Amino acid sequence: MTMATMPLMNNHLTILTGSSRGMGLAMARQLLTQGHTVLGISRTTPDTLMQHAVLSGAALLQWTHDLADSAVLGERLARWLTNSRNGPDGKAWASVTLINNAGVLARISPFSETDANDLARALRVGLEAPMQLTAAFLRATGDWPAQRKVLNISSGLGRRAMASQAAYCAAKAGLDHFTRCLALDEALKSNGAKVCALAPGVIDTDMQSQLRGADKADFPDRENFVRLQSGGQLASADEAASRVLGYLARPDFGAQPVADVRD
Repeated sequence: MTMATMPLMNNHLTILTGSSRGMGLAMARQLLTQGHTVLGISRTTPDTLMQHAVLSGAALLQWTHDLADSAVLGERLARWLTNSRNGPDGKAWASVTLINNAGVLARISPFSETDANDLARALRVGLEAPMQLTAAFLRATGDWPAQRKVLNISSGLGRRAMASQAAYCAAKAGLDHFTRCLALDEALKSNGAKVCALAPGVIDTDMQSQLRGADKADFPDRENFVRLQSGGQLASADEAASRVLGYLARPDFGAQPVADVRD
């Protein structure tokens, strides 16, 4: 774990998975620029993010962890939150947010050719980890006075079927429906968390590169993703992060448990 602390922090805590690259890294940078305390969880800890935290005068903690092992991570997060009820200035957090952003693609191929370990990893990272971390987050912060939010980064592929993408589509569809159920639970509480599964639009990330680079025989929709890039229809990671964080900051966040940033 690494940490940087400077004197210009505000009292907002954000926990973010998949914070080492792509939109996750862009969100982490933007949150730090705004003065949020950020706990980033990913398999690697980019030095550039720590440098940005120092320059921004914000607090950054980075945990190196494989999201496929989410039960252990959930226990660690719950313990950390239990001991982190107040912000760096000793006052209660004004808000605490969990952003479940991490996700992986299984091998791009017809489902009949899916490797068992590859399938298990895609579902663990894409669905089990968000559920485990959300459970730990809600248990540990249930009596906090802070405004609490859970943002699950979903995808249009959770709402639209695609050949050779069964694992990813299923994980995102499960994430959407999990969020609907969670919203019903939290609505019954006096200080229930606001929750939303948000599709961020099409983004120029490593996943897009994987889809464009797939064998056409294995992935019938390959050319559609090639056209998205050639037509300039992919948002940059920074643009997508700004839109997602803008949606998170909306006063009506959580009014729709499943949403699209383009709505």
